[in-house]
Amino acid sequence: MKIPLSWLQDFVTLPAKISPEQISQAFVKVGFEVEAIEEQGTNLKGPLVVGKVLSIEELSGHKKPIRFVGLDVGEKKIRYVICGARNFKVNDLVVVALPGAVLPGDFKISARETYGKVSDGMICSAKEIGISEEHAGIIVLPEGKIGQDAMALLDVNDVIFDIAVNPDRGYAMSVRGLARELAGSLQLKYVDPADPKIAKKFGRKNQKAVSVKIEDKSGADQIYIRTLDQVNVKKSTPLWMQRRIEKCGMRSISLAVDITNYVMLELGQPLHAFDAQYIMGGLRVVRAGKFTKLTTLDKIDRKLDPDNLLIADSKTPLALAGTMGGLASEVTNETTKIALEAAHFDPLSIARNSRSHNLSSEASRRIERNTDPALAQIASARATQLLIDLADAKYVGTSQAGLPIKNRKVKISQSKISRYLGFTYTSKQVKNALTLVGCKVTGSADLLTVEVPTWRPDLINFADFAEEIARLNNYDLIPATLPIGKGGAQLNGMQYRKRAVAIALANQGFTEVINYPFVSQEMVDLLGFTGDRTKSFKIANPMSEEFPLLRTHLLPGLLTTAVRNIGRGSKNLAIFEIGTIFRNTTALGKAVNPGISKRPSEKVIKEIYDGVPKQMLFVGAVVTGETILSDWQGSGNKFTWSDAIAKAQEIIESTGNDFEVVSSDLAPWHPGRCAELRVNGKPVAHAGELHPRVITALNLPERSCAFAVILSELPAAGVTKAPPIWSFPAVVQDVALVVEAKIAAADLTAALKQGAGPLLESIVLFDRYDQMAENKVSLAFTLTFRASDRTLTSDEVAGYRDQAIAQAGKSVGAVLRGNA
Repeated sequence: MKIPLSWLQDFVTLPAKISPEQISQAFVKVGFEVEAIEEQGTNLKGPLVVGKVLSIEELSGHKKPIRFVGLDVGEKKIRYVICGARNFKVNDLVVVALPGAVLPGDFKISARETYGKVSDGMICSAKEIGISEEHAGIIVLPEGKIGQDAMALLDVNDVIFDIAVNPDRGYAMSVRGLARELAGSLQLKYVDPADPKIAKKFGRKNQKAVSVKIEDKSGADQIYIRTLDQVNVKKSTPLWMQRRIEKCGMRSISLAVDITNYVMLELGQPLHAFDAQYIMGGLRVVRAGKFTKLTTLDKIDRKLDPDNLLIADSKTPLALAGTMGGLASEVTNETTKIALEAAHFDPLSIARNSRSHNLSSEASRRIERNTDPALAQIASARATQLLIDLADAKYVGTSQAGLPIKNRKVKISQSKISRYLGFTYTSKQVKNALTLVGCKVTGSADLLTVEVPTWRPDLINFADFAEEIARLNNYDLIPATLPIGKGGAQLNGMQYRKRAVAIALANQGFTEVINYPFVSQEMVDLLGFTGDRTKSFKIANPMSEEFPLLRTHLLPGLLTTAVRNIGRGSKNLAIFEIGTIFRNTTALGKAVNPGISKRPSEKVIKEIYDGVPKQMLFVGAVVTGETILSDWQGSGNKFTWSDAIAKAQEIIESTGNDFEVVSSDLAPWHPGRCAELRVNGKPVAHAGELHPRVITALNLPERSCAFAVILSELPAAGVTKAPPIWSFPAVVQDVALVVEAKIAAADLTAALKQGAGPLLESIVLFDRYDQMAENKVSLAFTLTFRASDRTLTSDEVAGYRDQAIAQAGKSVGAVLRGNA
């Protein structure tokens, strides 16, 4: 929220020499981020005066409309200037920069000849003097004296703070709330602008006043309608009010609207003014129900959801409650009777209004964060007084509906809060901090009774009060200490597995990335997903309409990240991600929202898990380019599809599982360069080179590779036993066998193991030769034999080798290469 220092000073007595930076730090100290500080007027130098337009001569023959304007600026002579704006007329008051003035951007004003005339000054727009971004026309003043200092009249010299307000601090979206926080931070005197006395002044009931009812009790618990007649809405908004509204980042619109906006900015309570002549039979707070359409003030016909909260009369909807008024009851220049509404609406109902219509307004942003229920009465009375003072309105009467407002009382333990925060606070520190935020504190011993102010619904349990005590006494008081872990706490098996895999990949040069779990249907179609990988969940309110689906695989996000980095100049990438995926393969149970007062029962916990999608933990990676970079010493090495398979194998082996490798044609991998890895016969990983179609579509480097392993589907390994250390030498035998090309190397390896017997220590495939006749291939293996009690003889090992070859011939039709 933008807030001017001049307005803050109305309610906080600030030291004369305090700087904007010190004020900014005071906000930061109590938890409010100051996003920007704008010092208006520092780059503006006068003379800048109020001038009256005496004459306007239209100059023709130019590409754009040009006017030669005669001005009275309080001098003995008429001053003439050239101006291209057309939003003013004779007798209007304007802002004139005289020769010698310097405008923002070091723009110096002097008399100069242009368009065949001498322009002796300049008529200024708001942007040209640096008080707003409005530049469509020049400033037309509603008031002022000819020759008066325009900088003083416009209150140009001011400091604007742009403060980020957290969602749980809705009260701070107002001058009232931020002034309170500033006073508390600097320990200064604070004056609350929300004076309850003004409400008593306008409490009279009258049958001529517009009536109000709350028919939907879940939508609002307080509403006030104050009726005013003989309102002169044609009067101009006073300049002081216009400037304050503009400094807060809003536009001055009309007197009635400006008054409601001014009170909202000052106190934090949104208001809405209805043209009372269009209200039939009184106002009601209702759900849309059978109402289907409402045309809002932005002239958009909105289709209503039955659950939308509305302000309606006896026949039609008049406003989207707490969000935007309706066009039918808009206050116009013809309005003479106003019904002024102020209500405490249910924050969730207003949030649903805003989301369902994609309509966020200044009012809805405040109500969503929960406004002060006591403000509805006070703010409407404050706006009523301003309408009487500025628009000559006559007060008719007030209608009200809702429940009595009761302040909550909470008991807190001072010693418990000190233990929680790690610093022992005195009773004075505790009471002063809570008093500064508006609480009433009683009790002198350890147990304190705190009466919570109506504008702080976020203060619920002792932790909330602890936060207030910590921030208002300065966080620097709390010493920095290392946390002490609970005895026996340790990572579970899956957490160890995730950590080990991540560290292993990082040590090999991979970079970990974290992607959003949202994907587009276009990416799913491009990658050619089928089966369970297409069974996704569509998000009801996605962050982006472009990515409405929950991911069923890690590759869409990884490939998107790879494309982005390649587009920024990266040539060699090795990125990985460990995360969950979501597949809509089982029916979900009903969503459960358990309470937070106690631990849910086992039955409720089961229902919670039954109500969420099945989630599997994956590790995936995409690699492009070289693993060893080329340089002046020679060519580097490129990452190949076999390297991708090897990485997947390493991950599975690190979990203590055995696996088998079979050929696969799973999209989006290359059909001839993709392997499926199985554990206990179940597919747990795929790895290889990406399909050329995908590489071309995403503009990836050729031969880009990827792998994905389902970590959560790998069985937990038992206790690993170290292999025996044998002192006798090994005997090595090499064999080359010819098999049909369709035979998997894993099947041939298994047959050789079976035939070789128990003394086979290892078997390694070291060569594959494809240039064989009749669709056959040659696979060469190294067989290593060793005995624990003796040195094997050549004849023994030859016998074991022959047994292995015989079994391979029997199982897969293998023939010794020399005999093929």
